[in-house]
Amino acid sequence: MTIEPVLATDLDLPGLRRGKVRDVYDLPPDPATGHPRLLIIATDRISAFDVVMPTPIPGKGQLLTSLSTFWLRFIEREGLGPTHLLSTNADDIPEAAFASAGTTRDQLRGRCTIARKARVIPIECVARGYLEGSGWKEYQATGHVCGLPLPPGLRQCDRLPEPIFTPATKEEQGKHDENIDFDRAASLVGRSLMEDLRRRTLAIYRAAAAHALARGIIIADTKFEFGLAPDGSILLIDEALTPDSSRFWPADTYTPGRAQRSFDKQYLREWLEEQVRAGHWNKTPPGPDLPAAIVDATLDRYREARDRLTK
Repeated sequence: MTIEPVLATDLDLPGLRRGKVRDVYDLPPDPATGHPRLLIIATDRISAFDVVMPTPIPGKGQLLTSLSTFWLRFIEREGLGPTHLLSTNADDIPEAAFASAGTTRDQLRGRCTIARKARVIPIECVARGYLEGSGWKEYQATGHVCGLPLPPGLRQCDRLPEPIFTPATKEEQGKHDENIDFDRAASLVGRSLMEDLRRRTLAIYRAAAAHALARGIIIADTKFEFGLAPDGSILLIDEALTPDSSRFWPADTYTPGRAQRSFDKQYLREWLEEQVRAGHWNKTPPGPDLPAAIVDATLDRYREARDRLTK
């Protein structure tokens, strides 16, 4: 069955914010509690190097939503902290949202999340269990990652002695997030809060990594976002442990000292790097059109990761 991609949404709801992948609207307060709510829609947009590609990945939004929902419920069930998740049922969206909208309820099935509204803490909370990406580049140059000294002689993709917490600034769309050390993050949002976020991030990463490894997937690193609810409690918000926010590697082919085969966006990134080397793109908007083979292979990797992890 052909899936019609959803590149953007149009609803009769206030407060539209478009991120790289998600469209977010304000919903009326929860009728039971009076708490403010959000409608978060995972579109079929895909980004790399902080640039949204012009070509959608049809069905990606549903895959991301189902996997993120699995992890959010896993985190709650394991007692690792509350999340923003209330519902993923498109029938819970008020009828008024579709009165004169260009988007239908059926287009949102499988790709929408009704969530508790929270004030975003402007720090990306990154957990790394393996040395790759920007962490590998920084280690090669300094022997550190985000101010943390690591043992000498580590190879690309080596497993770290212990998972590490490496915060980053949360920038607006089109700007690159910046890796920072813990002290700078603490100066931005407060030391006590950052210590709490570090504890939560590493606890979730360790539990998720163990679950994934038992299913043949290494979670090399991942990033989380947290927010403050109106009552001051800390909520895990946005997505969790998806191919958009994590590096997933097949455990059976893992070999340190080189780049790994992946279930995440690394496949797309590598193709884009080829376009950069060939002089076809310079990592600024707009991104290049994606060939059908790249679209299909990217979607296959997302689907396999979802199916393995949610067994």
